Amino acid sequence: MRIFGKGRHRPSASWRQATDRAFTLIGDGRYEDAGALLTRAADLEPWLSESWFNLALLHKFRHDWEQARAAGLRAVALLDRETGAPDWWNVGIAATALQDWPLARRAWQAYGLRVPGGAADSGEPAGMHLGSAAVRLSPEGEAEVVWGRRLDPARVEVLSIPLPSSGRRWGEVVLHDGVPHGERTTAAGHTYPVFDEIELWAPSPVPTWVVLLEAATEEDRDALERLAADAGFAAEDWSSSVRLLCRLCSESRMPSDEGDGEHLDPHDHSEPGHPGPLGHRTDGQLWVPERECGLAAPASLVRGLLDGWVADSPDSRDWRDLEEVC
Repeated sequence: MRIFGKGRHRPSASWRQATDRAFTLIGDGRYEDAGALLTRAADLEPWLSESWFNLALLHKFRHDWEQARAAGLRAVALLDRETGAPDWWNVGIAATALQDWPLARRAWQAYGLRVPGGAADSGEPAGMHLGSAAVRLSPEGEAEVVWGRRLDPARVEVLSIPLPSSGRRWGEVVLHDGVPHGERTTAAGHTYPVFDEIELWAPSPVPTWVVLLEAATEEDRDALERLAADAGFAAEDWSSSVRLLCRLCSESRMPSDEGDGEHLDPHDHSEPGHPGPLGHRTDGQLWVPERECGLAAPASLVRGLLDGWVADSPDSRDWRDLEEVC
């Protein structure tokens, strides 16, 4: 977090001591005390971009976006290089949080990213085509990694159906940090970064439901997911998609879960043989018809989706215990 030597002059011993102590306090969650020390450091060395970078970082941790933007702009004004500085990335996050789109566009361009549109555009950056990513919701609480679509360098639209413990919904947009903590790989060999959520940027009006399905085959389960997607919403078999990981595993390079398989995952710290949040694997030999499924759909539609799914194959499908959970 601390960058010493980026400026033209070596910072004083008093500056270094105050800054070191401040980041120790930040690690303990003592943001007010850390802020006093970083403000003192900025008073000692106001010509150092690091002084303002560190203050911008602290304000980001506190979600004080006005202050983060102000300190970040002072930091970039003192930079001695044109592109690629992390100072610009922090400015971009703060500007995105504040919906200051001209500044956000300027920040990403100054960092070295190609952003469609001109400097005079007042709308949010669009068309950056950054692809998919995973985002860790509630990283300081019951963290959950879900899949999403990157809207720009600081925002992800959640496309998984999060568990209710995260307090997040399908379709929400979350602001995320710039440095990935972990990766997820697929069987096809693609690797995706895992970003940490900073805060909710745009809520979703679509509630989350949990329902117990009786699906005789995987094809029956897949049919519900397709039916929900065709309606513009989502269904997710939590019995297959959820696994519990320790923090070390979650923040490392991990294969993404792609359903039940023959071998138990040594990194899966859940309990094998139980559907849903208690574990995502069977013994590798049998399909378990009872599935715990998350649904993201309006109250006016959810029962109709389930009934329509059953009506297409009543001998192999059923549902019960529908409950709104988030």
